[in-house]
Amino acid sequence: MSIESQSDPAQLGRWLQEAARRDAVAFRSLYIATSAKLFGYALRILHKRELAEEALQEGFVAIWHNAGGYNAQLSAPMTWMATIVRNKALDVLRRGDAALDGDAVPFDDDIMNALHDPKATPIESLQISGDAKALAYCMSLLEGRQRQAVGMAFFHDLSHSEVAQQLTLPIGTVKTWIRRSLEKLKTCLAQRERA
Repeated sequence: MSIESQSDPAQLGRWLQEAARRDAVAFRSLYIATSAKLFGYALRILHKRELAEEALQEGFVAIWHNAGGYNAQLSAPMTWMATIVRNKALDVLRRGDAALDGDAVPFDDDIMNALHDPKATPIESLQISGDAKALAYCMSLLEGRQRQAVGMAFFHDLSHSEVAQQLTLPIGTVKTWIRRSLEKLKTCLAQRERA
């Protein structure tokens, strides 16, 4: 396989179409052709190799599951995949995984910029910024797997059964985790509002 064919948008699009039909060979070709560039993209966001690897892996799982939803009229294949990997990298930051090593900031300026509403007035922007920081702080207080379940349910709009399937947990456990986590978030946010 030549380098030109690896970066050819038409070829990447064909591999995505074949991956949508669950062709593992095409998916592997897609991975080989794009993983280095997508890893570099995730690394620029996360600044840590192991976190970028995690985001890349989660990104390719999402690409495999959502390849059927790719629309060539809306974006180039690489743009579509880079968006998925970017979102997975931001998820890693939201979960606070980047803060586990102590020197990364889990909710930095890149995240705040991603949450920025360009139509918001300056006062609304300040409110959104303050609310986002408060939520990020309260989310960081949740245990890792519970934080992940809440993030999947609310940041990715997954149902409880979809979260349970992705985390390979019983649905009752996921429902309990999400309910308890929401109670903790509500209490934490109320305390921060009073402070």
